[in-house]
Amino acid sequence: MKPGLKIALALGALGLAAAAAWFWLARPAPVAPAATAPPEPAPAQVAAAPPAASSGIQHPIENLQATDPAAAPADLASAVTALFGREAVLALFQMNDLPHRVAATVDGLGREQASSRLWPLSPAAGRFTVERRGDGETIGADNGQRYTPYVLLLETVDLRQVVALYAAFYPQFQQAYEDLGYPGKYFNDRLVAVIDQLLVTPDAAESIGVHLPTVNSPVQPTRPWVLYEFNDPALQALSAGQRLLLRTGPVNERRIKAKLRELRRLVTSPAAASAPR
Repeated sequence: MKPGLKIALALGALGLAAAAAWFWLARPAPVAPAATAPPEPAPAQVAAAPPAASSGIQHPIENLQATDPAAAPADLASAVTALFGREAVLALFQMNDLPHRVAATVDGLGREQASSRLWPLSPAAGRFTVERRGDGETIGADNGQRYTPYVLLLETVDLRQVVALYAAFYPQFQQAYEDLGYPGKYFNDRLVAVIDQLLVTPDAAESIGVHLPTVNSPVQPTRPWVLYEFNDPALQALSAGQRLLLRTGPVNERRIKAKLRELRRLVTSPAAASAPR
């Protein structure tokens, strides 16, 4: 598989989560217990990557620098456009400031919501579906099928090559993360922390109760399906990424978690990232 495809699919996997989380849950949820308030805004110009010795970096990206930089594409946008063509990119991707979109998406997965303005990809087609069960509603049994194609793409990617490309472009992701308002913080550490949070998401039940909140306004929403909330307050209080995993359904959740475990191993283990295929 071409290097450009690895990057495009990696970005798609990250962007899908934030896009779907906001698509399903535009209404702000209670703050997740694991979420913390963001620090003060960063200065306009910040160094790309702080030295490991002085900043307490847990997972140095230098450990993953096993790919010849000359073999990497010149830039993310060119690689994606060359692979999919201009028309497909215009229809499916939000290409402007791509590193910023990826950094914001990853960070947003660990918080109460992820802004649709920052998705790298457009939302999945269709709409969130529910089923009537007794006196209430549950997530539709077929709702997860909307995201199965994305899960299949994730499963076909060689994550070892994805991580090698991630390392090659890391200074751009690091700068974008600091520009979000995290001076001196390390993006790869945030990526690992968000993966860890997603991996402890409760296993999805076959049917999860949901409801539409009351809208006390004479103007009713034109897209009410984006407002659905979990009936269980504990589930509703989870992060955007965790709520997303539950909404994808039990089968997709298990498959996504398997790939997340592999990704975590690769971005934290020098031996795994540099091992020959």
